[in-house]
Amino acid sequence: MRGLLDISELTIEEIDSMMNTAEDIIANPWKYAESCKGKKLATLFFEPSTRTRLSFEAAMHELGGSVIGFSDGDNSSAVKGESVADTARVVGCYADIIAMRHFIEGAPFVADRNCVVPVINAGDGGHNHPTQTLADLLTIRREKGTFSGLTVGFCGDLKYGRTVHSLCTALSRYKDVKFVFIAPKELKIPSYLIYEVIEKNNIEYVECESLEEAMPSLDILYMTRVQGERFEDKAEYERLKDSYILTADKLATAKEDMIILHPLPRVNEISVEVDYDSRACYFKQVLNGKYMRMALILKLLEGAKQGISADAVRPKPMVDDAEGKYKCENPKCITHTEQELQQAFRLVDKEQNILRCKYCEARVKNI
Repeated sequence: MRGLLDISELTIEEIDSMMNTAEDIIANPWKYAESCKGKKLATLFFEPSTRTRLSFEAAMHELGGSVIGFSDGDNSSAVKGESVADTARVVGCYADIIAMRHFIEGAPFVADRNCVVPVINAGDGGHNHPTQTLADLLTIRREKGTFSGLTVGFCGDLKYGRTVHSLCTALSRYKDVKFVFIAPKELKIPSYLIYEVIEKNNIEYVECESLEEAMPSLDILYMTRVQGERFEDKAEYERLKDSYILTADKLATAKEDMIILHPLPRVNEISVEVDYDSRACYFKQVLNGKYMRMALILKLLEGAKQGISADAVRPKPMVDDAEGKYKCENPKCITHTEQELQQAFRLVDKEQNILRCKYCEARVKNI
């Protein structure tokens, strides 16, 4: 692998291998203390972050490397109008690997295509968050011992919740997994995930609006906050922000061995009283995220050393749009802001001629 933009780029075998590395790091941290000596990680965070940014920085420091970068896009040349592509080209001259978070969907993809060093997507708008998924997967394996046969409930903001999108994609490849999507109709799971990931993999799923109704059947409850920063209409956010609040009382009907996950930060969707329940695993997720990012950095730097190219990992777009016939209509897509960015689409349903934007997954008009 060259970089990591989307969790679907990783095979189950690659994920298992990185989890094994993470487990070895946990057991034998001294073995890895100088693994990245002389290497630099650039953290380019155009959007606020605590856990993800500090997790990457802690991971690189514990591997013996160093960190450069910024935690606020207002402190970068982006305020002067510099493109994501140019930022990536410049930073690639200074660092050996880049972790990028951006509020515009598809920005890390553009960075990857224009950079000579590996790029990690640390979250792009409401699109994807693959390294959070690696943290989630390690936590599930350590707590449940398996991925197969689990009923996973996703609760809250499933429309804009990029961590939900990435974890659904990853878990859809395991046997006998069932999903329960708990959300108000305004924040339901995106249709492209239902049709192109979940149904394509014959995953059993249920959509409902009642957390209490779903609780008894769950092996994992994945809570999410309603993300105010993604809403165009702030009044709608205010109306929906308290849709689900997990309290100790609501856990009365849950399985004794159910685990509670949350990508954090939380606002008030999990009461602090739940923190003392043995099923609460969200702070374990934070620590597991550091170990998985250590494993990922090691894997990507090894790939860079071997000269693996991006094209060898990610094939070129399936649809040639040289004549400019198609255009992504998602206003949050990088194609609307990046200088002279070529549109790129993939054909996801040949029979119905459905195209999706390569950068943000938004559906494009039929051919």
